[in-house]
Amino acid sequence: MIVCVCNRISDREIARHARAGLSFDEIQLELGVATQCGCCEGSARDVVTQCCSAQPVAALRNESVANASQLANSSRKGQACSCSSSSPAA
Repeated sequence: MIVCVCNRISDREIARHARAGLSFDEIQLELGVATQCGCCEGSARDVVTQCCSAQPVAALRNESVANASQLANSSRKGQACSCSSSSPAA
C-alpha cells in the first residue's frame, strides 16, 4: 500500500528499512517519506513502530504453534476444543 503519495513510498519500503534497524528520522532522510505535505507522517511512523525489532514477533509464532499442538492433543483424547475465540460467526 502506498503510504506517501507525494513521493510514492509504500509500506513495504518503509518496513524493509525499519527491519534493517533504521529509525523514522533515518528512513525519512533516506526515502523522503513525510517531507512534502506531511499527511503520511502518522501512518509512516505506525509502520516503523510495528516493524521495530524490539517487538517479540517470534513469540506470536510460538503461541500459535502451542495452540495448534494443544488442539491436536485434545482432539486425540476426544476432548472438545477449549479455544478462547469460540464466539459464533456473524
